[in-house]
Amino acid sequence: MFKGKILLITGGTGSFGNAVLKRFLNTDIEEIRIFSRDEKKQDDMRKELKNDKVKFFIGDVRDYQSVAAAMHGVDYIFHAAALKQVPSCEFFPMEAVKTNVVGTENVLNAAVAFGVKKVICLSTDKAVYPINAMGISKAMMEKIMVAKSRTVDPTKTIICGTRYGNVMASRGSVIPLFIQQIKSGQTLTVTDPYMTRYLMSIDDAVELVLFAFKNAKQGDLFIQKAPASTIADLVQGIKEIFQAENAVKIIGTRHGEKLYETLLSREEMAKTEDLGEYYRVPADTRTLNYDQYFESGDERLSTTEEYNSHNTRRLDITGVKELLLSLDYIQGELKER
Repeated sequence: MFKGKILLITGGTGSFGNAVLKRFLNTDIEEIRIFSRDEKKQDDMRKELKNDKVKFFIGDVRDYQSVAAAMHGVDYIFHAAALKQVPSCEFFPMEAVKTNVVGTENVLNAAVAFGVKKVICLSTDKAVYPINAMGISKAMMEKIMVAKSRTVDPTKTIICGTRYGNVMASRGSVIPLFIQQIKSGQTLTVTDPYMTRYLMSIDDAVELVLFAFKNAKQGDLFIQKAPASTIADLVQGIKEIFQAENAVKIIGTRHGEKLYETLLSREEMAKTEDLGEYYRVPADTRTLNYDQYFESGDERLSTTEEYNSHNTRRLDITGVKELLLSLDYIQGELKER
């Protein structure tokens, strides 16, 4: 389906962009465009790949003109550009708005203007019942995605989204932190041992985007069913893999963190379609005719339960270790050690 096509990845120098490159570089895709504002990362990627299929565009999703300059001839877009760090977004919430909200609108407007066939917007579990600026900005990104999808002819441009939890060993995630603390002989800092988090690999994230690409209708949101573990089991699994004796210190929940993450709200679950390994949330296609909001309701909202990292499949320490050992990052760290 990508044969002879041009794919644009916003935020393409990040973990997701690198995983997509690894997946598609040796296929018959015509061109992969990496769009980001980090010239150093682009230069590193260019030198490492040395592949004419990959084209690099310096720009910022906040600036419509720079986005539009990368759009000519593009068939598909994976929109991954975002501010993702919870603390930095807490201190600079307007920066999160500019990138995650305004930036998304710029990408979608340019995609429609240039006749892009499909756009996949990447979101996060922190967008569900958000309590921090990053999650709130991502929730707004999803609303913009759905709102824009209502106004676009699906025969010309399909706009949809994916939502996933923590990607293991990605930039800013906790697994590299724990491993660094082990390597330097430090105490492992744990916020709350009973805290649960989804565990997804970067390959899982790519598969989710590809599933959305193949199956999306206008305005759809896709979620992959993912296992979870407690932070205590995650730390113990890492310690056993690296045969570490480091002490563990409980430091308490940090500002903006939840005890568990939610991938689907109770309200969304009431209309969600179960597709086996994935959930599909169809877009709300109601209009501004407010009468229907008062004349009809949904009894399922009273009985449906949200889908979160507390009630998904829970991995024990053995399961956590098996999952960790499947990661190239962990294997690389073990070889180095």
